[in-house]
Amino acid sequence: MKRRRLLLGALGFLAVAAGLAAWKPLAAFNLLVPKDGGAELAKADVAYGPLPRQRLDIYRPAHAAKTLPVILFLYGGAWDSGSRQDYAFAGQALASRGYLVVIPDYRLVPEVRFPDFLRDCALAMHWTRANAAKFGGDGDRVVLAGHSAGAYNAAMLVLDPRWLGGDRTAVRGLVTLAGPFDFLPLDDPASIAAFSHWPRLQETQPVHFANPNAPPVLLLHGAGDIRVRPRNSLRLKAELDRVGAKADLRLYPGVSHAGILLALSRPLRGGAPTLDDIDRFARQVTQ
Repeated sequence: MKRRRLLLGALGFLAVAAGLAAWKPLAAFNLLVPKDGGAELAKADVAYGPLPRQRLDIYRPAHAAKTLPVILFLYGGAWDSGSRQDYAFAGQALASRGYLVVIPDYRLVPEVRFPDFLRDCALAMHWTRANAAKFGGDGDRVVLAGHSAGAYNAAMLVLDPRWLGGDRTAVRGLVTLAGPFDFLPLDDPASIAAFSHWPRLQETQPVHFANPNAPPVLLLHGAGDIRVRPRNSLRLKAELDRVGAKADLRLYPGVSHAGILLALSRPLRGGAPTLDDIDRFARQVTQ
C-alpha cells in the first residue's frame, strides 16, 4: 500500500509537470505507469511513408478472436513535439478494450508547418485502412481520435474533405480530447509558428468545416483546462449542431489539459471517465 501511494504521488507530480512543461515528463510517466493487461505491442516502428517521422506503432488485444475495429490515435504536443513511444499507456489502454490501435508519429514544427503535419496524418490513415487486416483489424471501421494538437489534426482530417479522399468512408467516428478548434486570432507562440504563414487563416480552423455529412463526433474536454479552453469544443459542438451533424459534448469538472489524457492510465483513471467514454462511443459507431 505504501509503495502504491508513493507511485501515485510520483505519477501525480509527473502529471502536473506534463501539463506545465510541454509534455517533457511524459516519457517518464509512460515508463513508470503500470500498463493494462490483456493488450500488447503488436508491431513497432512500422513505416507508413518514406520519411523518418513517418513511422507508427500498433497495439492489439493479446487474445483477439475476431476482426477488430480500429482506433487511429493522434497525440498532441503543440505541433512541435511528441513521440509515439510515450503513448504506450494510451495504446494499451484502448487495445485492452478490444481495438486495434495505431499511433503514428508525424512531422513537426519547425521542420514543417501547416498543412504538412495533416498530410502525414492523412497518409497514416491511408496506410491504416490498407493494412489493418494484417494485424487483425477492420480497415473499414476506423475511429479517429486525438488529444490537443492531435485532436485538431483528427478533426481536420474528418471534417475537411481535402485530406482523406475515398478513405473518409472508413471513418465511423471522431473523438477529440481537449482539442483547439477555433483559435483565431493567433496569439500563442505554438500556433503562430505552425499557422501564421498561411494566407487564408480561416482555412486552418476546424469550426469552418462543420458539415452535415460528418460522422458522429464525441467532444471530450476538461472544464479546468487553461491550456486549450473548453470554448473550443463548445464552438465546434455549436457548429456541428447548426449544420445537423451528430455531436456529443462532455465536460469533465475540474479536469486539466493533461489530466484528460493521463486519465487513460490505470492509476489516474479515477480522475475522468475518458477511457469509458471513448470505448462506449467507439463500440456504438463501429457496430
